[in-house]
Amino acid sequence: MAAEQTEAETPEDALGRRVACGEHRATVRFVGAVPPTAGVWLGVEWDEPSRGKHDGLHRDVRYFTCRHPTGGSFVRPSKASFGTDFLSAVRREYEAAADQDQDQDQDERISIWGRTLEWTAVRERSLESLPSVLLRNRPVNGPGEDGQILASTPNVRWLDLSGSLLCCWDDVAAIARQLEHLEALQLSFNRLGLPSDPAAHRRAFRNLKVLTLIGCELTWSQILQCAPMWPRLEELIVEDNDITRLHRPDRVLRELKCLNVSKNRLDQDSLLNLAALPRLEHLIMTETGLSNIHFPDAAPGTETSMFASLEKLNLSQNNISQWGVIDELSKLASLRHLWCRGNPLASSDRNPRTANQMLIAKLPHLRVLNGSDVHPQERKGAECDYLKMFGEEWLQAKGRSQLSQEFASRHPRYSSLVDKYGAPEEGELTKRQPFALKHQLLKITFVFVDDEARTPVEKKLPASMEVQKVKGLLARLLKVPAADLKLSYTSAKVVGPEYHMDGDLKTLLFYAVEDGDTVLVRRS
Repeated sequence: MAAEQTEAETPEDALGRRVACGEHRATVRFVGAVPPTAGVWLGVEWDEPSRGKHDGLHRDVRYFTCRHPTGGSFVRPSKASFGTDFLSAVRREYEAAADQDQDQDQDERISIWGRTLEWTAVRERSLESLPSVLLRNRPVNGPGEDGQILASTPNVRWLDLSGSLLCCWDDVAAIARQLEHLEALQLSFNRLGLPSDPAAHRRAFRNLKVLTLIGCELTWSQILQCAPMWPRLEELIVEDNDITRLHRPDRVLRELKCLNVSKNRLDQDSLLNLAALPRLEHLIMTETGLSNIHFPDAAPGTETSMFASLEKLNLSQNNISQWGVIDELSKLASLRHLWCRGNPLASSDRNPRTANQMLIAKLPHLRVLNGSDVHPQERKGAECDYLKMFGEEWLQAKGRSQLSQEFASRHPRYSSLVDKYGAPEEGELTKRQPFALKHQLLKITFVFVDDEARTPVEKKLPASMEVQKVKGLLARLLKVPAADLKLSYTSAKVVGPEYHMDGDLKTLLFYAVEDGDTVLVRRS
């Protein structure tokens, strides 16, 4: 503990206030003496618990409590800033910047939510014409004198108050009430006390469409408690909070189109409660620990009535390992975009590209996978390959009641693909090989169909070699561009059929090329 500090320097309402100690933020939990030292101390709970030394228990005396056992410290009031009002912070940030820009004639561009604003586009470069106010990590502690914000910054549409010293939603509402055009609000990394009457603040946020609350230590119940304040909200970002169970959002968030709950360890059994959001189009759930999804209202191969508007779903960096989860996603009638990177979801050959093909085949309406468009030819190839891949299993199950039911449960799209392309024939089926066989060397004979005078060439190639690399080898031999080559093969075991190898990124193992087979080489 440092030198003595007088109590006169401490605000009367310090308890519960937010303070800045350098770049770090904390909440005041205690004001008073801490014997045997003299003078006033602030007992603070740090936003970063690693900065503290205890939880408010000092020398066997309980002064305050913290959520974390090492989240608390005592600091002198002289080391803590209680901040400044909104308009003072705006003037300090923008009037000085405007004067400097006028002296140096420089352009200023501001990026927020993927949009760009330019100071040069702001008439007279005055506070009155500001379309955005960005006060990230500035020590804003409240609205200041009533009416002054409306008089000084009436045209603000985008506001960033992340990492401020605001301590309650009532103060946020007092600021927002004077920003009549406010559409987007960033409040990340704040600790805001809940409002006693959320509905009383509906007018303050009446035009708000985008709200970001990253790292605010909020539960989903607390978010729903605040939700009546945001009658027109369309996008809500609540990453990295204390959200576990997702309770049903009854009579709130009715206009919500995009929800981001990433980096929260979710109780996945409660996920279906989000289906109560009638207009939800985009759901982001990265790093939530998700491993399973099930829509109990729909049988395999049918459509669920839940999430009727959901078009975009991001499930990257989770624990999805079962293809049954993807079959459940196929029940979503509106799903067009899926992100699924970083999940332990694998095909039998352990090839990520094969897994992507299976995703496309299992999801009939998918147009974009992991940010890349799914083209019609890619879909056709994926679906035909899927038919071959599981055709042998389908033939074995066909006509046997129990086996057929089990197969249909594991492959609910298979029958519709048979209707679309026809049933696979036994000779063209892809045999599913053990993963270890990818290292096997295959003896392959290359026959050059367009040049009968050229002697066939025999090569030993790894089963894991991709078609594009085989074409590269042949291109060097024939001295022609690899893109001009088309490959197919005939089996040494099955006489007659010729199997086309259209996927450049697929392996010889994927096409079930075996030792002794013949590859036919043509110029396109």
